[in-house]
Amino acid sequence: MHIVSRKALREFWEKYPDSKHALQTWYTSVKHSTWKNPSDIKSTYHTASFLANNRVVFNIKGNQYRIVVVVQYKFGNVFIRFVGTHREYDRIDATTI
Repeated sequence: MHIVSRKALREFWEKYPDSKHALQTWYTSVKHSTWKNPSDIKSTYHTASFLANNRVVFNIKGNQYRIVVVVQYKFGNVFIRFVGTHREYDRIDATTI
């Protein structure tokens, strides 16, 4: 999958250094994946949540952090829309971000 943009992950782990390893692991895993539909994601990320507008929420580091992405299955793109703490996630509308 092509991930846009890694910069969001890097900026987050600079603010929360304990997230770096988990975010790098997620990035590498997704980059080497080929998702054609939600079940492909679910087979690897059992706790992923699927929302409207092709949004997928990933729990990172024991649900301490969250990533919200938009997946374009047809083109193999993953757009990072949000990286944040669980508390920050609770303050957004993940279906529109």
